[in-house]
Amino acid sequence: MSDIPLIETARDFNRFYTNFLGLLNKAYLDSPFTLTDARILFEIGSHDGVSAVGLVRDLHLDPAYLSRILKRFRAEGLIETSPDPADLRSQVITVTDQGREQFEELGRRANAQIAARFDNLAAGEPEAAVRAMGTIRALLDPAAKPAPAILRPHRAGDIGWIVQSQSRFYTEEYGWDLRFEALVADVAGKFLANFDPALEYCWIAERGGINVGSVLITNGGDGIAKLRLLYVDKSARGLGLGKRLVDECIRFSRQKGYRELSLWTNDMLDAARAIYIKTGFRLVSEERHRMFGPEANGQNWLLTL
Repeated sequence: MSDIPLIETARDFNRFYTNFLGLLNKAYLDSPFTLTDARILFEIGSHDGVSAVGLVRDLHLDPAYLSRILKRFRAEGLIETSPDPADLRSQVITVTDQGREQFEELGRRANAQIAARFDNLAAGEPEAAVRAMGTIRALLDPAAKPAPAILRPHRAGDIGWIVQSQSRFYTEEYGWDLRFEALVADVAGKFLANFDPALEYCWIAERGGINVGSVLITNGGDGIAKLRLLYVDKSARGLGLGKRLVDECIRFSRQKGYRELSLWTNDMLDAARAIYIKTGFRLVSEERHRMFGPEANGQNWLLTL
């Protein structure tokens, strides 16, 4: 690699980020620990038990240097050791109750530090920063595993994200016009304005702190639930998220005593249609339309619960 400007830019970012996190400060996060101390305590506190050999390997530390830190931790009552049943020549290191308190306090301070930085950013910028971090990690760490996706209820800002993400996707992928955004905004707005938590729900799929999917259940009346606005971001395709979201809709609708679950879609959405077929929906009607510009084939599907 001989692109000196590229290398200098990377080094400049490293200098910025170490200053950004205060990593060169003698006392890390205004605690009695150095950065290395805190990193070692984090590794021990995050596991049920680790070995010194494992710490040397994972943190790339000099064994003698690690040994001195561990000796100090033992003297301060932060850790304790016991024989490793898998290797009697080794010791398993765990945190004491006091060590656990220090570990958790460092975590709270680290979270507060990042939260304070994010509070100074505009809406959407913290998510953009985290996505950029994920890209860096994926490119530079081949062993990095993608963050698992979780499903959670909606909170402030999520419904706006649903409108933005779906409008942008369908415009870019299918050339739909702004009337589709108006439809999504109308459905999402009515969901918020008339939200009945006893019979309605919104699931947000989140991965590494970033929204990557969503779906709504609304009350259609007469014992019919409506599945609305199913969406999975391109970055999370192939993870089975669409199926998980639909399964949650079916489970919720049955639990709430609905007789049927209905939805409206378009036939070019092959991945979604495959999920509906797999989960037992049946096609009950379809009609050509130009609601959003290009001609499409709208379909109504129904699941008897």
